[in-house]
Amino acid sequence: MASEFKLAPSILSADFSELGKALQLCAEGGAHYIHVDVMDNQFVPNLTIGPPVVKSLRPLTQKYMDIHMMVIEPEKLVEPFAKAGADGITFHIEAAEKPQEVIDLIRASGKDVGLSLKPKTPVADIEPFLDQIDLLLIMSVEPGFGGQGYVDGSTERVTEIKQLLIEKCLQDRIKIEVDGGIKLHNAKEVLDAGADILVVGSEVFKAEDPVGMMRSFYELANS
Repeated sequence: MASEFKLAPSILSADFSELGKALQLCAEGGAHYIHVDVMDNQFVPNLTIGPPVVKSLRPLTQKYMDIHMMVIEPEKLVEPFAKAGADGITFHIEAAEKPQEVIDLIRASGKDVGLSLKPKTPVADIEPFLDQIDLLLIMSVEPGFGGQGYVDGSTERVTEIKQLLIEKCLQDRIKIEVDGGIKLHNAKEVLDAGADILVVGSEVFKAEDPVGMMRSFYELANS
């Protein structure tokens, strides 16, 4: 597990006036993914990044562009983000009236399919779609803003979902990504619970040494 660990720094916590520099820091820190939080001020109470920003960032990095759509009517944004340069597109089960249609649109675009659920959403809600996705994003905070604290019970939820994937023989197909309140001090327990990818925002971009912090996560994962 540790050898396959991937860090996904969230540029939501970076300086928006220097996103190019943030990408360079991610390259120097060895991060595998660039996590892009897309918020519409409707599904969540915040407004962030759209396809034009992703399009402008795409030529600046070869990293996997990990798009997390926290929006209503996600089907309307699949094609724009796919054309902008996304590698994977994740949407929320709570935001989609017809999740199957969104999954089909993402798959047809040639991008990896991700499905996300908020902390209080029953795991049963995503079960019917597990055999059709590549990534399951478990929110360990209520989505909307960076810098929040890790929600109690999130580690147990990761364990539960990992066991479910094993029971369905999907543990090698689906990557588990955890997003929210991830810090160096709790990362190991989340990885041990079954996470493959950790989204880290303020812990990296608010650090005195963002590059060193990213490297510390990889050292921890491989310790």
